[in-house]
Amino acid sequence: MRDVIVTDKTPAAVGPYSQAIRMDGWLFCSGQIPLDPASGQMVQGDIADQTRQVLKNLSNLLEAGGSSLDRCVKVTVYLVDMDDFESVNRVYGEFFVSDPPARACVDVCRLPKGARVEIDAIARV
Repeated sequence: MRDVIVTDKTPAAVGPYSQAIRMDGWLFCSGQIPLDPASGQMVQGDIADQTRQVLKNLSNLLEAGGSSLDRCVKVTVYLVDMDDFESVNRVYGEFFVSDPPARACVDVCRLPKGARVEIDAIARV
């Protein structure tokens, strides 16, 4: 069974994709950028502030799908500037305190809406 997960606690999709898909006990979350779910606007502030918003959005999406950050098995971080890696990593550690998931970090040219960071995840339900 394939379930489409939609929640207003995470920004609405900005294209033809689902916020998340739950299937066979797994949750596949689309990438989250630092948009405020209520306003749909980009969160202002430095890369740490933006990363916190991304991880809050991701956490809310995981909850809506019946999972949580501590059930993540794979995360991918996309950065426009690898010089932000240390700050992003520090905030990431606030959310994934123990036994963090496997992770990749990729340097990208651009992200939607001018975001500086995007994070997606796969988690067990």
